[in-house]
Amino acid sequence: MTQGFKVVGRRLPLVDSWKKVTGAAVYGDDVRFPNTLICRLLRSTLPHARILRIDTSAAEAIPGVRAIVTGADASARFGVLPISQDEEALAIEKVRYVGDIVAAVAADDEETARQGVAAIEVVYERLPDYFDIDEGLDPVEEPIHAWTRDGSNCQKRVDQHFGDVDAALDAGKVKPQGHFSFIGVGHAFTEPHSVTAVPEPDGRMTLYTPTQVPHYVHRALAKVLEMPMHRIKVFRTAVGGGFGGKSDPFPHEMAVCLLARKIQRPIRLTFDREEIFLTNRGRHPGIVDVQIPVSEDGKILAMDVNAVIDGGAFGSFGVVTTYYNGIFSQGPYKVPEFRYSGRRVYTNKAPCGAMRGHGAVNARYAIESVLDMAAEELNLDPIEMRLDNVLEPYSKTTNEFRITSNGIVECLERCRDESEWPSKKGNLPFGKGIGVGCGFFISGSALPIHQTRTPQSTVHLQIDVDGGVTAHSMGAEIGQGSDTVIAIAVAEVLGLTMDFIRVRSDDSDTAPLDLGAYSSRGCFMIGNAAREAALVIRKKLSRAAERLSGHPADDFDFEDAKLIALSDPSIVISYFEALTEALADNGALIAKGWYQSPRMGGSFKGAGAGLAPAYSFNASVAEVDVDLETGLVTCPRIWLAHDCGRALNPLAVEGQIEGCIHMGLGQALMEEMRYSKGRISNPHLLDYKILGPFETPEMHVLIVESEDKEGPFGAKESGEGPLLPVLPAIGNALYNAIGYRAYDLPIRPEKVFAHLEKMRKSETGFSKTWETNGR
Repeated sequence: MTQGFKVVGRRLPLVDSWKKVTGAAVYGDDVRFPNTLICRLLRSTLPHARILRIDTSAAEAIPGVRAIVTGADASARFGVLPISQDEEALAIEKVRYVGDIVAAVAADDEETARQGVAAIEVVYERLPDYFDIDEGLDPVEEPIHAWTRDGSNCQKRVDQHFGDVDAALDAGKVKPQGHFSFIGVGHAFTEPHSVTAVPEPDGRMTLYTPTQVPHYVHRALAKVLEMPMHRIKVFRTAVGGGFGGKSDPFPHEMAVCLLARKIQRPIRLTFDREEIFLTNRGRHPGIVDVQIPVSEDGKILAMDVNAVIDGGAFGSFGVVTTYYNGIFSQGPYKVPEFRYSGRRVYTNKAPCGAMRGHGAVNARYAIESVLDMAAEELNLDPIEMRLDNVLEPYSKTTNEFRITSNGIVECLERCRDESEWPSKKGNLPFGKGIGVGCGFFISGSALPIHQTRTPQSTVHLQIDVDGGVTAHSMGAEIGQGSDTVIAIAVAEVLGLTMDFIRVRSDDSDTAPLDLGAYSSRGCFMIGNAAREAALVIRKKLSRAAERLSGHPADDFDFEDAKLIALSDPSIVISYFEALTEALADNGALIAKGWYQSPRMGGSFKGAGAGLAPAYSFNASVAEVDVDLETGLVTCPRIWLAHDCGRALNPLAVEGQIEGCIHMGLGQALMEEMRYSKGRISNPHLLDYKILGPFETPEMHVLIVESEDKEGPFGAKESGEGPLLPVLPAIGNALYNAIGYRAYDLPIRPEKVFAHLEKMRKSETGFSKTWETNGR
């Protein structure tokens, strides 16, 4: 229990948990309406081709096929970012990857819909395929999109340079560098995409969808359907996992609405697992080159980063990702001179987008690996070297990120102490190793995607005669606990227990604007908005207590559903007494609270990318075991310390950190989306390997509270940042174990085995080789 608070700091179950554990939660595939038709999608089997003709006559003749839509039914392009409106509900002139949607069929049942899809004839003209990001930087025969730069497939270029990096490179005692490559990974959420479109009797359209961004889906639907937003309702169903994979408006959401409008019947579509992989929006594959000059005493002098990332067929969040691959290199350390070159390239593969730790994960692995190289060359302890370089609280980075609270020192020290690092580093037997990594991440993006003065988050509160507090928000509860944050904030301010608070965050008709669940916005921005709304209600109840008691309103404290005078505790007004007085001659108590990030940042191009009202900081220490006979790498134990400001709900914070550890280990050790000539070759959970129970390590979660002045009750994010240090901690531990530096992820046993074989064949053998490596 956090001192001074009654609800904040308690270990609480999420407010929607009982619905989920009892099966009462309504997910996308649970939605049912009378007379619903089933939709299936015709997807391209070619990676890049012009559409010459689509013949739907044979499909329309099949009994039970009720409607078909193609690109001719919707001409507007859309996308989550205004700068890259490059997607179509259904392909219009050409297809751009294997899986691009060409037509949608509505039928009486699933089998008939599939027959309808199979009966559609499409005539294509094959176009050149582009799968390699390197070739995408130069002019090509036919760009995937017509508006790319200089006739190439390069969508976005970012060049940022602060200070004299070349001079710092000359001055460095050591200047290690590395070329790192990363294959794409997917979110692997449990629930498939599942949507239902319902044409209402009054001509409106309702879409039921498990989205992370109801507002952006709402905007895109209005554009594609050419309907005003007030004639469209977006209902967010329960979300069975998102991790960024449900943070775009999607073509299939548009397609079912087009069908519903055409046939005037509800349309339902549920993906199979392969379609989830085809829709993708997972982490970008790519390469990251890093060089870091370091002085003799271990001070970072500069950082030189170059990244080229594979965006797949469409833009998604890719412009932001291009910036993030570089700018999140600016912490958690002081980097006096900085240079970054970033490129995002379109390819004829499934589109990439936002995934937990968006834009920061791969570059962080590269940077932390190169820092370990520097520590080894200088014969410095990797943790001590990091401690000597961390950013200070209430400082600024070279690119003008404003740092507020910063618990990175405590994070590193606690990981060092709890893992017994001093006794293990350099003393473990061959094949066993220990490594460290650090990270930092945003607590919400300071700049909204659409540049308006509308608040980034708004919460409405209403209290009537029953005394229950109904909170309305469009903040998307996706399992991260944003509904619970609202309830905690309101209950804390009003001195009520959690069972007084009812959160409604699923219906765009009744919920005020919130931009959704991405960029770790929820706790920070929704929490601040809810707290502000509750303070408005608190004032109204205090004034009512003043009228009842004659005691000054500002002297009342709120606790246990009572208003108690601080200067005279014998004066007590019950919550219901105060409420009855406040309702008299007035009616329901209504309040709103909103949050808008403060103005900050520099004036250079791209200065707004990565700005946040606060940043979280973290560190991780991992142990690895290498099977010397097979090269298989496992992680038996891992420690992760995360600075979350103040833990509003430690139970939820721990759950988020454990989820980050699990996802980070998956990318480091086994997850990969493999392609063969533009086709995903492992689009199912049989061959796309994720960590199972037996591969999951012993997790030691360490919560660090720095109490940020910007956050609600001092809180910062904990849903994405803890992922960042996991991968480099594993990579550095592997090097400590056998002297093998993994320059590409995941860490494949065959490459580790080849390294071991090379050591076996060397004259020195395992032990002497390890001695000369300076372990």
